[in-house]
Amino acid sequence: MRAKTKMIHGGITTDEQTGAVSVPIYQTSTYKQEQVGKHKGYEYSRTGNPTRHALETVIRDLENGTAGFAFGSGMAAITSIMMLFDSDDHVIITDDVYGGTYRLMTSVLNRFKLDHTYVDTSYPEKVEAAITDRTKAILVETPTNPLLKITDIKAMAEIAKKHNLKLIVDNTFATPYWQQPIDLGADIVLHSASKYIGGHSDVVAGLAVVNSEQLAEDLHFIQNSVGGVLGPQDSWLLMRGIKTLAIRMEAMEANTKKIVSFLQDHDKVSTIYYPGIKSHKGHDIATSQASGYGGMVSFDVGSAEQAEKVLERAKYFTLAESLGAVESLISLPAQMTHASIPRERRLELGITDGLVRISVGIEDSEDLIEDLKQALQ
Repeated sequence: MRAKTKMIHGGITTDEQTGAVSVPIYQTSTYKQEQVGKHKGYEYSRTGNPTRHALETVIRDLENGTAGFAFGSGMAAITSIMMLFDSDDHVIITDDVYGGTYRLMTSVLNRFKLDHTYVDTSYPEKVEAAITDRTKAILVETPTNPLLKITDIKAMAEIAKKHNLKLIVDNTFATPYWQQPIDLGADIVLHSASKYIGGHSDVVAGLAVVNSEQLAEDLHFIQNSVGGVLGPQDSWLLMRGIKTLAIRMEAMEANTKKIVSFLQDHDKVSTIYYPGIKSHKGHDIATSQASGYGGMVSFDVGSAEQAEKVLERAKYFTLAESLGAVESLISLPAQMTHASIPRERRLELGITDGLVRISVGIEDSEDLIEDLKQALQ
């Protein structure tokens, strides 16, 4: 089954009892049991819900994994995954990581003595050098947020296997339509499903997929114990979003390529970060491990003052947090998504005060280009 077909027919797509072609929203907290311990597969909706289960089967199939899990947010998903490890364990993490992940590791999970090291994972030798006898996992974000750095997933998988580590890949930007990390050797894939998978700025959710029955058992135990599960209505919204994911990703990428071409010729733009251009570091790896480059672009306009002017003048690009929706969004990472990272650290990574990040939507590309043109003037 090819990708577009799998998004429509993968997993559980109909209701067996009624034949409904849209999985019903099972808005229930508990389930009637015939006898103590004898039920129809569901006991309590924190443990399992038919609507959520249908979503989990779809994302499992899209990522070619063993089992899928739906959480109340992307941060709930990554927190639950980190709970697979013990205190004094060590995790290597991509340096240019989402600000929320940085905050979680640095200000929350450090209290439980889960150690971590930030490494530029686009250099495999740096990853290997950071491994200690306490290292248990490598967490990779590729492409990264907001500099669109590319990590070679196969190379990371080889290192992980060599040292008996778990490889975790945040696949939010690429989505399972463009990239399947489990096929490349990852053990766990995660998504902020609020972004491209939902696609309409109307749901906050997280998804994870694992590659083995043991990991499935372990993560389900944590999901059920911690309880950060996704509700049935939001699960239904994600299933609806997945059905149009392929055509949305194709339309967004087509728009993005035209916008990048415009930005490359603009004298107010000093640097462009987009895996689809040959000058982008990691372009060849991105081309080899993904079938598309996505709809995220970051570019530098020189200063916070200039960046703020661009954001103020933009009309079709909505100034907002998040990304991956049908409407185009614009943000200033230094003051928004990555504000929780100290400025010194941001500058060290290359996240300057003048860096603008755009999430390209499905509007007419000419309108979007005209909007950026007047905003940059």
